[in-house]
Amino acid sequence: MSHAHDAGFKQRLLWRHRLGRVFAWLCGLATWSSLLFLAVLLGAVVWQAAGWLSWEFLGRFDSGVPEKAGIVAGLLGSMWLIVLTALFCVPIGIGAAIYLEEYAHPNWFTRFVQLNISNLAGVPSIVYGMLGFTAFVRMFGLPKETYVLSLGFASVRFTLPFGRTVIAGALTLTLLSLPVVIIAAQEALRSVPATLRHAAYALGATKWQTIWRQVLPAALPGILTGVILALSRALGETAPLAVLGAATYITFAPGRIAKWGDLWSRPASLLQAPFDNFTALPLQIYNWVNESNPKFQHVAAAAIVVMLILLVLLNGSAIYIRERFQRRMRW
Repeated sequence: MSHAHDAGFKQRLLWRHRLGRVFAWLCGLATWSSLLFLAVLLGAVVWQAAGWLSWEFLGRFDSGVPEKAGIVAGLLGSMWLIVLTALFCVPIGIGAAIYLEEYAHPNWFTRFVQLNISNLAGVPSIVYGMLGFTAFVRMFGLPKETYVLSLGFASVRFTLPFGRTVIAGALTLTLLSLPVVIIAAQEALRSVPATLRHAAYALGATKWQTIWRQVLPAALPGILTGVILALSRALGETAPLAVLGAATYITFAPGRIAKWGDLWSRPASLLQAPFDNFTALPLQIYNWVNESNPKFQHVAAAAIVVMLILLVLLNGSAIYIRERFQRRMRW
């Protein structure tokens, strides 16, 4: 009986090892297949963009002639969107995460809020576009009024409702990014050991001092990583901006910037930029892809390469920040 039992056990063990090797082989095949598809796609885009991506391409506005088309309007529009989205999204998102994790008592209301935040993170972006169009572009049908804000050295003219302006797009992308930022910040705060809080309390620190001096610095790598990844997603969004009615063809940048040098030589234009019409890099790419002239496919490919470089820089900075702060951590 023992010999038969040993033989059966060895056969089952051999079968398990074979299944393990097959599973490892399938996982490797899936990984390398994904990398192969990605390499083919990137290679095709770079091949189409070859000869069209240049410094002149980065400094020209859009044109009906493919050889004269450029992305300066879309690039500056995307930069304004991301900067304003970060200004709105980061303090609100981190503040909400701190409240939910450190101050709010666990009850039915906080569980309801947490459930809705998790659900909002999975809502399609076009839904946020419709919400932004109603809340920020039209402001639920309010009559349009123009206001002038004098700052002494310059005056800023804006309208309420905001209309199809940069600030309406930034507020819409803020709604899109907030759930991701809140969830990432909560996870980062949860990863901080409770002993760190207890040690601060034992030394006489208040709750706010403990959060500001100990918990937040320890959670900062995870928070910054979540923020940068959320902004990277916002940078590539097209559907919300298309629903808002942002321009796909435009020959000026927000603030009526005509060239890159105007960014630092005309401060009044910078103040007016959030309340000006705009386009964004994904919208320009979408417009060029749908053009009947086949040469615009090369223009779109060049713009895709630029956007991929921006996304790689943003995601690379998230990895660098995480690694740099984690090396400093000493629990």
